[in-house]
Amino acid sequence: MDAIITSLQNPKIKDVVKLRDRKPRDESGLFLIEGYRELKRALDAGRIVETLFYCPELFLGTNENSLISQCKSNIRCTKEVFAKISYRDRPDGLLAVAPQMHLKLEDLKLTKNPFLLVAESIEKPGNLGTILRSCDAAGVDAVIVCDPTTDIHNPNVVRSSVGTLFTLPVVEASSDETLAFLKKQGIAIVAGTPHAKHEFTQADFKVPLAIVVGTEQYGLSQSWMDQADIKVRIPMFGVADSLNVASATTLLLYEVIRQRNL
Repeated sequence: MDAIITSLQNPKIKDVVKLRDRKPRDESGLFLIEGYRELKRALDAGRIVETLFYCPELFLGTNENSLISQCKSNIRCTKEVFAKISYRDRPDGLLAVAPQMHLKLEDLKLTKNPFLLVAESIEKPGNLGTILRSCDAAGVDAVIVCDPTTDIHNPNVVRSSVGTLFTLPVVEASSDETLAFLKKQGIAIVAGTPHAKHEFTQADFKVPLAIVVGTEQYGLSQSWMDQADIKVRIPMFGVADSLNVASATTLLLYEVIRQRNL
């Protein structure tokens, strides 16, 4: 029978809570995976779980035991203890501690007609997670996270990506490294800017390309704008001059799909 934790002061529980913050994540090389869908996608992708904390009283379905059986170290918690380690308003009773995975540009295996997404210095974990979710849905070959201000293992990235952090290659690199890589591979750089001459539906997205999106407040840095092969704009008909970065990304991704499926 798995061990049961009933005390809020248990050292293991305190260690889990610490992993909500970046410094302990960076120091330990561990991160949190909370939720049935997120954990299932991690396990399906072959991710290793170091420890799984679970609370049957919070389960939402009947398939949780199949996930628990795939984890080597399982610890049962009371509802009160699980509420302490959970970062969700409505926890579903599954939270895993897992080793981080860091991919580099040289780990990428490109297709004949690459379709990449580059995210430069995205600040909000929720936006980065949503971008990953859209990339998974659009069949993007890989996501390259450049000069990150939030780490890809932030609990809110995992949650807002709904576990798609584990379903496609996510590479971390500097902008300079990524620019050099894309140029060497002959991959066109697509940048969105309100000042572009052409709307995004008028550009040729059938070529090998990387759509590049930037920070929520300032957009892409000048170095990316200077190196862009294709510049496009998303037409705005209201008082707002731009879309949320995750929304804009989704529009651009699906225009690539539309053109390539014609």
